[in-house]
Amino acid sequence: MTRKWSIRLAAALVAVLAGLGVIGASAAPPATADATAVTQWNIIAISTITGIPGPGLPGPAGGAPPASQINMGMVQGAVYDAVNAITPKHFRPYLLKRRFGNTASDEAAVATAAYLVLKNIVETVPQSITFPNRATLLASLASQYQTATNAIPDSPFKNMGIAAGTAAAEAMIDARQGDGRFGPSQFVPNASPGFFDPVAPNGTIALDPTPWVGGVEPFLMQSSSQFRSAGPLALTSAAYAAEFNEVKALGGDGVVTPSARTATQTYIAKWWQSNPVASWNDVARQLIARNGLDAMESARLLAMQNLAAADAAINDWNDKYHFSFWRPFQAIRRAAEDGNAATSPDPPGTPPWTPLLSAPYPDHVSGHLGLDGSHTGVLRMFFGDAPAGGYQITSVFANPGGDATRTFTSFSQALDELILARIWAGLHFRTADVQGRQLGADVANFAAANYFQPVGNH
Repeated sequence: MTRKWSIRLAAALVAVLAGLGVIGASAAPPATADATAVTQWNIIAISTITGIPGPGLPGPAGGAPPASQINMGMVQGAVYDAVNAITPKHFRPYLLKRRFGNTASDEAAVATAAYLVLKNIVETVPQSITFPNRATLLASLASQYQTATNAIPDSPFKNMGIAAGTAAAEAMIDARQGDGRFGPSQFVPNASPGFFDPVAPNGTIALDPTPWVGGVEPFLMQSSSQFRSAGPLALTSAAYAAEFNEVKALGGDGVVTPSARTATQTYIAKWWQSNPVASWNDVARQLIARNGLDAMESARLLAMQNLAAADAAINDWNDKYHFSFWRPFQAIRRAAEDGNAATSPDPPGTPPWTPLLSAPYPDHVSGHLGLDGSHTGVLRMFFGDAPAGGYQITSVFANPGGDATRTFTSFSQALDELILARIWAGLHFRTADVQGRQLGADVANFAAANYFQPVGNH
């Protein structure tokens, strides 16, 4: 971003606030900042990003989970840099090397950083992509930013906060120019046994809405395949046959295809078909509030969590199209071609094996478990595996067949259940889940070892 553009942006923001009658008065320096602004703008970011291109329509504009996670990484990285730039006992910056006054308003810094990055994300979705609620999202963001800044007493400290937030947003926006978002599809068709086919179980074409994710420039990793998984099992192996028969027995839809799955297992399989980006950010906010984290601690947590998860999504999708491994329903329907005597297709005359749930991208690795592994990897660093009081997750599945909100006592408990849930759903072979979980944990560990470390006396 040019200096000229930077000056214009800052001036425009100050002009807006002046027009609202909130520039020019004096006020005392802000007290030690709590996490309120950080968590409020995390909620706004989740609502905005998961609303692209509209509720219930996570299409190519970037609302699907792997793309929305990249967007969340951008927002929370900028918020972290803004808060870090005005905190005396600070941490290594992510992008923004400038320091601002320690008396700057954290509310103004957080709101400005989050607003400007979110505004840029919404505005820069290519015009060639259908995005019917773009104007609505932009208007809502502007209104929420105005409300937030109107609530801050006019003072030089507020102006310093706006300047810090603007600088942090600029740094992030500049760094992500030409980063591969909305780039070419990573899919290479291959009709051989073992390879993914974009034909859905019902015979329609079901294309990945954001197949470019694996080609995006990472935030923290050295390459988009740094944590390449070991890969799927060999089709002719006994281990593959065991996983094949496991998902074949348990993952059918229970209507077209009989299943040995219990009613509770069906409920859990459906319940976990939620957006992990929204779920784990909500968990983070619960634990931030319960443990009394301040603005700096909460901004650091959410940045580590969302930047690590963004890189996990990138590496996940890079793996998916690197291996391009077939989904269980494809494997079962074509079992006669896999060269393994211990696998078999449906008997002649029966309907084709149909999963409880399906997804329009390759099996390996599990994108859900990759995101879960990275989010929980960071959360575990801050709160331990079993945080006091546990935590709650609310599923957005329309009717999972039971309670929408469930309580968990540990992160391990949730991840262990998730591995099974994806098998019960007929979505994944066990290896895709296990390796996805490990990939996410590896990215989280790398982030903690190489970024966000203390500076000075802590």
